[in-house]
This record gives sequence, C-alpha cells and structure tokens, in this order.
Amino acid sequence: MQKTSHRDIFLLACCQALLLVNNAGLISMNALIGYALTDNKTFASFGATTYVLGSALATMPASLWMGRVGRRRGFMTGSAIGVAGSSLAATAVWLGSFPLFCLGTAVIGVYTAFGLQYRFAAAEVALPSFRAKAISLVLAGGIVGGFLGPESTRWAKDLLPTPFLGSFLVLAAIAVVAFAVQSRVNVPPPSPEERSGGGRPLREIVRQPVFVVAALAGGLGYGLMNLLMVATPLAMSFCSHPYSAAAMVIEWHVVGMYAPGFFTGSLIKRFGTLKVILAGVALVAGCVAVALSGTTIAHFVAALALLGVGWNFMYIGGTTLLTESYRPAEKSKTQGANDFIVFSIMGVSSFSSGALVSAAGWEAMNAGALPVLVVVALAVAWLAWLRSPRGRAPA
Repeated sequence: MQKTSHRDIFLLACCQALLLVNNAGLISMNALIGYALTDNKTFASFGATTYVLGSALATMPASLWMGRVGRRRGFMTGSAIGVAGSSLAATAVWLGSFPLFCLGTAVIGVYTAFGLQYRFAAAEVALPSFRAKAISLVLAGGIVGGFLGPESTRWAKDLLPTPFLGSFLVLAAIAVVAFAVQSRVNVPPPSPEERSGGGRPLREIVRQPVFVVAALAGGLGYGLMNLLMVATPLAMSFCSHPYSAAAMVIEWHVVGMYAPGFFTGSLIKRFGTLKVILAGVALVAGCVAVALSGTTIAHFVAALALLGVGWNFMYIGGTTLLTESYRPAEKSKTQGANDFIVFSIMGVSSFSSGALVSAAGWEAMNAGALPVLVVVALAVAWLAWLRSPRGRAPA
C-alpha cells in the first residue's frame, strides 16, 4: 500500500526553493536590465515576456517527457537547461545585447516549465487525503527563494565590472545545486497506462467544468500576479525608489506567495477548494485597493504581499482542483495543457506590463485587474452551483 513519502516532499520543497531563487532573482532585475539594454523603453519588460513564452512553449513537451522518462530525469533535464539559459543571459549582459538577453531568459523559462511539475510530483508521492497539503508544502519551499533570489542578485550585481553579470553567474550555480538535489528524488515511475498516453481526447478533458475553473483560477491568478509583479521594479523607479527597495518589495511578495503553503492545504481540507480560491480573489482585490491608495515603499510592500497570498490561494486551489479532472493515462497531457494555458496568459501579461506601466501608470494597471477577478469569482460560483443538489437536478 502506498504511503506518503515525507522525505520526497521535503526534497521537492528544496527543489522549489532553488527554482524560486532563479525566478525571483530574474524577476527583480529583468525590467531594469531590459530598460538599460534597449533603446525603445516600451520593450523594457520584453525579457520577462520571452521568459514566460519559453515556459509556455515547453510546458507540454516537459510534461510528456516526464511521462516517458520519469520525474527525476525530467527535473534534471530542466536544471541542465537552466544552467545553459543563465550562462547565455550572462553573455548577453556582458556583450550588451538585448536580443541575446531575451533569448537567454526564454531558455531559463524552459527550466521553469520543468520546475512547475514539482507540485504534481508532490501529489504523486502522497496519499489522496494528504495531496492538497503535499502540494502546498512543496510550494512553501519557495519562501526561501523569495529572500535569496533578489538578495543574491543584488549582492552579485556589482561583483564584476559589468553590472548584473555576476548575478546571472550566481543563478547558473544555483541551477547546478538543484541538479544535485533532484538526483536524490524518488517519485514512482510512470505506469504502463501513463506511458501509453491514452484516455479521453484532450478536447474532451478541457471542456469539463472542473478543468475550466482550475485553469481560470491558475491562469488568470498567475497572469494578474505576473502583470503587477513584473511592473513593480519599474513603477518604483518611476517613483524615485532605489533598486534595493524594489528588491526588498519583491522579497516580501515572494514570501507572500509561498509562506501560506504551510497552511493552505489545511484550509482546503477544512473549507473546500472553491472557498479558498474565492479567498484568493478577495486578497488580490485587497492588493488593488492598497496600490490605489498610495505609492510609498510601504504601499508597495503591503500591496505585493497581499498579491502574493492571493496568488497562493488561487494557484494551489486551482492545482488541487485540476487533479480531479484526469485519469492516470491522461495525467501528462492534462497537466501540460493546464500549464500551457497558465503561461500563455502570463506571456500576454508580461508583454503588456512594461508598456502599461509606462503609458497608463501603476494605478491604471491595478484598476484593470478588477474585471478579471470578477471573471474568476463567477467561474467558481458556476462550478459550486453545478455541484450543488440544485445544479445536479435534471432539467
């Protein structure tokens, strides 16, 4: 009989922490590097866009690859790609090449696509009753990355004569450490049924209400979070706040994203997945309210912390909901399709972020998030109604 592997949940949480060192570090300096390298400042955040697009394009191949070779080899493949991407971005900064920098961030995005599967691997090493808790605990590992990512890039920023060159060399070293940790992870190998890749057609799976709501909660929640997070360092520079303050704000934002992982799974078990997703919607609305009330460093810290916690509830809720939408043979393609949707939405938000904050302003960006939150809330209410006795009653 399968038992919950707390050892592997811990190792996966360590992998998540190392992944977030790379992600948070990249995010904290991405727009600033882009702003320095490109003559057209509208494209300052384009490096974040290519990062997200790299993730979006790799989500399905990464998921299918793991379905064939297993989680351990798949994760190690991702880290090797992460080393290559960070090295490429370092070369771009050294040469002052914006196109090469965008290519480097795209390759780093491929590494992230593999790392997104940590949460699904956690579900596979846990009993069904512990699944939501396992997912949330693994994501909680990101709290370490929330601190170390921006701090490591800030520390290494001027380590070499070319600004930020040392930062990317540090990120490459972190990916090497992740490779070593992944080599110790034991996740059950894909079953013959999973390797077959059979089951229902993907178009049938994605039409299920449970999949639609899971993808909306994860995709729109991630898209809004990414839109505001990517714009924050640039918005703070427009408000004459130093880079050290922006790095600190990103730190607390990422802490808000992952620290709730220690109890989100318990909240889902007690109150249900849909109520936790709705709580996440309310918290992101609270972020908007704070952001519209002022632009001091304290306002940025509070808004981005609320944004992080709201994302956590929406993302873990959506991930837990997604596990109800597929059979074993459909796992890889369903997970890949979900993450493709998430990162496609993130690609749009990343591309829009720099242009919106430059042209429309920080306040207008935040106000524009409210209609999107309404869409997620309505979708959750729709699924709750379908699951109610009245919704299940014959017409």
